[in-house]
Amino acid sequence: MKTVSNAKVRRRLFVLTIGVTLLFVALLVRLGYVQMALGPELAKLAEESWRREIPFAAKRGEIQDRNGQTLVTNISTPTVMAIPAQIENADDTAAKLGETLGMPADTVRQLITQRKSIVDIKPQGRKISPEKAQQVRDLKLPGIVVAEDNKRYYPLGTFAAHVLGFTTSYNEGLLGLEKRYDDKLKGIRGNVAYLSTASGDAMPGTSDTYTPPKDGLNLQLTIDKQIQSFVERELDQAVLQHRPDHIIAIAMDPNNGEVLAMASRPTFDPGNYQQYPSEAYNRNLPIWMMYEPGSTFKIITLAAAVEEKKVNLKNEYFFDPGFVEVGGARLRCWKRGGHGSQTFLQVVENSCNPGFVLLGQRLGKDKLFDYIRRFGFGTKTGIDLSGESAGILFKPEKVGPVELATTAFGQGVSVTPIQQVAAISAAVNGGKLYKPHVAKAWVNPDTGETVERIEPERVREVISEETSRQVREALESVVAKGTGRNAFLDGYRVGGKTGTAQKVVDGRYSPSEHIVSFIGVAPANDPKIVVYVAVDNPKGIQFGGLVAAPIVRGILADALPYLGVNPDYEGQLDLKLRREMGDVPYVEVPNLVGATVSDIYEDLNMNFRLVQHGQGSTVINQSPAPGTRVERGSAIRIYLSDPPPDGHQH
Repeated sequence: MKTVSNAKVRRRLFVLTIGVTLLFVALLVRLGYVQMALGPELAKLAEESWRREIPFAAKRGEIQDRNGQTLVTNISTPTVMAIPAQIENADDTAAKLGETLGMPADTVRQLITQRKSIVDIKPQGRKISPEKAQQVRDLKLPGIVVAEDNKRYYPLGTFAAHVLGFTTSYNEGLLGLEKRYDDKLKGIRGNVAYLSTASGDAMPGTSDTYTPPKDGLNLQLTIDKQIQSFVERELDQAVLQHRPDHIIAIAMDPNNGEVLAMASRPTFDPGNYQQYPSEAYNRNLPIWMMYEPGSTFKIITLAAAVEEKKVNLKNEYFFDPGFVEVGGARLRCWKRGGHGSQTFLQVVENSCNPGFVLLGQRLGKDKLFDYIRRFGFGTKTGIDLSGESAGILFKPEKVGPVELATTAFGQGVSVTPIQQVAAISAAVNGGKLYKPHVAKAWVNPDTGETVERIEPERVREVISEETSRQVREALESVVAKGTGRNAFLDGYRVGGKTGTAQKVVDGRYSPSEHIVSFIGVAPANDPKIVVYVAVDNPKGIQFGGLVAAPIVRGILADALPYLGVNPDYEGQLDLKLRREMGDVPYVEVPNLVGATVSDIYEDLNMNFRLVQHGQGSTVINQSPAPGTRVERGSAIRIYLSDPPPDGHQH
């Protein structure tokens, strides 16, 4: 047997001792590192594993009109939540809570027995009334808490619905401004936090911490509640009278791009959007819908021709035989037989297609399409709303003589309503194209101080002030003497242009369906507002001057006094015309819609001549519109039909 010397034993013991000592030192160093370096982080992780939170929702910022009037706000709607670890008797809790909330006890039990730190009692426990919340509190059930929450509230119903949009049940922006500015509106939620043991009880020696929610900012719009109400009213009346597929309206301040009103029909209630078909709310037609504009587009051709000095409106004449031959195609004027010899100002007044074809030819395709693009067509305006379309223009290589001719009078190109309003605003405001916008400022909800102001954004200068002045005068003449007569307002200088465009249905122009429109500018000498209305496939009459112009007139009749625009009888073009004619007596047209022919003949007292259109005994429409001032003895066109079986007029 081999013996081990004492020296070897001592060496081995020494090595073992050194090893154990080094291991112990390493353990001490590691422990010190964990305690000193990792201690705070580990403590934080431990606290997070123990931490439980009861959320408190932030109030979503209000949406207000330009004058601070509330359009969208919030109402208190508490939410019931469960902390499963703190529930003492699941069956009893499920029975009592289910009875109070109107939920099956089995459903509640499944929720409150989940292996989660906190559970929503949904759906019946979410966003309940304050009264129901108090009933839940009175049950005093361990592990059941009522957290503060709120629900979006749209007090004006369908008012500006497509602009405002709506939120989900979790207050997340889903459409319109609610979606576009969700980050600033939603705020930051708060909570009550506590440390919990494994059993779910509050940890001894600790206290709750409250982090208050940070409410979202209030959004102030360019929309004017009063002007928006005028627009909404006129659209509702137009729907009853004309029964269109759609109807669109925009009012804008032409001097800065601020949208004063925007609406369309069909519409919906943002607070109950689930009750409407998706096509009623998922497209904001004034910025999304594309269509051929018709004669309102002639304003662009007019502005380009005047700017390029291709026409003298008052002293240059044009003969209209009723058609023009271009590239083998015969393009007709709306008036059978044509307008004969007329000045180019009368070409504008009469909305004469052949005259505008000649202006387009004088400009040439490069110049005309350059102006069209400079006025903003073919690209999105950049308005701060989701879902905007860009419109469609001919590609340069596709523009031949016929395409040039039709574009000059508004056929063959597709535009959006917001593009037209922005472009015509530039044509009448001195030539400056502005980016349209609906957000005006962000406001602190606690102090009322403005946090951020959205300034008008000028895109470019398109035409000169002198050209813009001539365009304004021509548009005023259209209303005083031409196709826009039904937009005439006694005492106010109104300019405008009608539009009647065939709809494209299944790739072909429909002979029976039109989009009729009118764009109005007032006062014509110093524009404060531009109003555009487009009516898609009105039933019965389908002319912009007869359908859309009276709607714009109704909006301007209230909007101009509201904006502080005083009547200008001396400057009004109509008064100048009366003086030239020798002061012909003027009388006001009565409202004949709804009356029978036999009833109205005696009431006219020989002030007017009646011209009947259609068959039937009841007046369903008239021209000029009620309230229009015309010469005594003028003709009133009345459109007749028999009333429907239910006796209601449409």
